[in-house]
Amino acid sequence: MGKTYDKLDDKLIAFIEAQKMFFVATAPRSDDGHVNVSPKGYDSFVVIDNETVAWLDLGGSGIETMAHLNENGRITIMFCAYEGAANIVRLYGKGEAVQFDDPRFPGLLKLFPAFDKARAIITVKLDRISDSCGWGVPFYEFKGEREQLRRYADNPRTDGRTWEQRWREGNATSIDGLPGITSETSS
Repeated sequence: MGKTYDKLDDKLIAFIEAQKMFFVATAPRSDDGHVNVSPKGYDSFVVIDNETVAWLDLGGSGIETMAHLNENGRITIMFCAYEGAANIVRLYGKGEAVQFDDPRFPGLLKLFPAFDKARAIITVKLDRISDSCGWGVPFYEFKGEREQLRRYADNPRTDGRTWEQRWREGNATSIDGLPGITSETSS
């Protein structure tokens, strides 16, 4: 039977930190909009305190998560146990995308010492935490991270555009036409 929690405790934090993968789900307000679920890996998730978490957005094939957060802030993060005791932990809350040109970004990036750039850092103020049995989740063996996204993010641009320009041009709107990367923020 699942349980809800007011805050992250040591046991939940240890479970979260042990997982190699998590999923992020967001949705627009519109009934016609697309729900988005994205898998995330790397060492890209941190617990800031027992009510706040963050993850590093290295980029990807779309800007749905950021666009949905810009519109309504709703987000769910799910961790599944693929080894050991069966368990699923879901974190619900209000998220904010702190993009690369936001004055707060450099301080937040320090939470992820293995990375020197990212499209955004997503911070989430938790308002519901729950676990469930996870009996239907199969066992999987972790063999390592795929390095393609990291290599892509680490390679210098050869087309004359900076990463910031590329992110702005390629991530301006979501598949539903919602704003993604915003124009330059003022410091």
